[in-house]
Amino acid sequence: MSRCTNLHGGVSNRTVRVDFADGDSWVIKQALAKLRVSADWFSDPRRIHIEAEGLRWLARLIGPESVPAFVYESHDQQLLVMTAVPDPHVNFKELLLTSAPDPHHVEEFALLLTLLHGNGYEHHESLAQVFADVSFFENLRLDPYYLHAARQLPEAAPFLARLVEGTRKRRLTLVHGDFSPKNILICNGRLILLDHEVIHFGDPAFDVGFSLAHLLSKAHHLRHRRRAFTDASLHYWNNYMPRCGHAPWAGDLEAWCIDHTLGCLLARSAGKSPLEYLSHGERAAQRMTVKRLIDNRPASMPDLIKHFTDLLDDYE
Repeated sequence: MSRCTNLHGGVSNRTVRVDFADGDSWVIKQALAKLRVSADWFSDPRRIHIEAEGLRWLARLIGPESVPAFVYESHDQQLLVMTAVPDPHVNFKELLLTSAPDPHHVEEFALLLTLLHGNGYEHHESLAQVFADVSFFENLRLDPYYLHAARQLPEAAPFLARLVEGTRKRRLTLVHGDFSPKNILICNGRLILLDHEVIHFGDPAFDVGFSLAHLLSKAHHLRHRRRAFTDASLHYWNNYMPRCGHAPWAGDLEAWCIDHTLGCLLARSAGKSPLEYLSHGERAAQRMTVKRLIDNRPASMPDLIKHFTDLLDDYE
């Protein structure tokens, strides 16, 4: 006898956990054609097979203990089956919204990304072919995040248009595309990475900006923990950049990370998928703060982190 439980939290999939009598547990995902957001947002359900390929590769690149194990995929039903993360576990995003960030978790979060980008480059010839399709990154990230925000904020449109154009040209290593605390489960002190449907070969700075925007948005929202999240953002950057900044693929990595952080901070307050915990006023303050930083672009990532959190005080 088995038990089925609907899982919630994402906008792009139908997800069910199946617990079997013998103690095994699986998660079954089916990609949705229309995402569960207020704006019209569509994507081909065949992206589930990109995720399946991502699971198989990530087990090699970041370690089999850091991702669920691939079990089965159905091309007819657009289904992916993987092992479930054992209980007890906690979602990293939920943990960050209820308690101060643990430096160990932040460091491990950065380490996962360095493994993905660094080991991805070691296999770049194969991965550039396997993950050459960037259409899902386009319609699940670049258009609904950057280009939609540009349509809402004409004064930021030139910056965002340049960012999109540059991102499309930067094909350097494997990129997760959804590297956020929401997609991390913590089990027995280990971070486990989920949701790989926009994985592709592209610009690693997007992952950095996407993840840092989550930490900085929480610094904004959780004013009483702002200093802790500011420190966590710096700790995250200081554990990522020394490991990747001198890699053959890095080049002007920091400059692109700065721009993607600014772009993602805008996108999560003006794109098709705004952060649900930011109030209307907080979204407006975040947009105004980022626009001031675009006009006076920080010279380094630590400068961006400091100036962002300092400028928020002007709107409170």
